[in-house]
Amino acid sequence: MIEHGVPDPGQQYVGDLERLAVVVNEPVRRGRVTGTDLLPRFTHADGIDVFGIDSDRLPAALGLDPQLVRPSGNLSTVQLHAAMARRRLYLHPARWTSLGLSLIEAMHLGMPVVVLQATEAARAVPPGAGFVSANVGELVAATRWLLEDPDEATRLGAAGREAALERYRLSRFRSDWDVLMTDEVERPRGRTRAVALDGAGAGLRPDAWQAG
Repeated sequence: MIEHGVPDPGQQYVGDLERLAVVVNEPVRRGRVTGTDLLPRFTHADGIDVFGIDSDRLPAALGLDPQLVRPSGNLSTVQLHAAMARRRLYLHPARWTSLGLSLIEAMHLGMPVVVLQATEAARAVPPGAGFVSANVGELVAATRWLLEDPDEATRLGAAGREAALERYRLSRFRSDWDVLMTDEVERPRGRTRAVALDGAGAGLRPDAWQAG
C-alpha cells in the first residue's frame, strides 16, 4: 500500500484564535459519517469554525447559535490553510470516511489535532503527535486543555508536523509510485492459474496452468 502524500504548506500555525477548526464537505447530508452530530459537544470556549461545502447549513441543522458553530466558507487551499492556522486546534470527528487529507494538512501546518479514533486516523497520528481517542468525553477534555494551554498546543502541533513530514511527504509518495511503476513495467510475465466451474456446477476445480 502506498501512503498518502500531500504538498507541504509549511509551518503556519499561530493559534491566536481560541476556536476549533473543522474541515468537512456537506456535513449536514453526511451527518454521522463525518461526526456532525458530535459537534455540539465541542462548542465550549468561543466555538467551532467549520470550513467546507454547505457548511452554512450547519447552525440550523444542529439548532445552535451560528457563533458557536460558525460556517466559514469553501475557501481556496491557500486561504483555507491560512485560516486554519489561526485556530487553536484542529478537530477531526469523522467516523466512517477514509483518511481525511485535511487532517494531514492540519498536521503539516503545525496545528495540534484532536481526533476520533476511527478508520485510518488512528494510524495517521502516532503517540505524542496529537490526541486520539474513541471516547468523546476524552476528546472534549483534550480540546479544553489545548485551548487553555497555548504553549502545549504549540508543542503538540510541532510533533504532529514532524510525524506528517516523515510519513506523508510528497517526495516519498512520488518515489513510492516511481518504484511501483518501474517494478510493474520491468517484471517478467509470470504464470497464471485458470480456474473453471466443473460440469455439475458444484464448485471450482483447477482446469489448467498456462503462461500469463
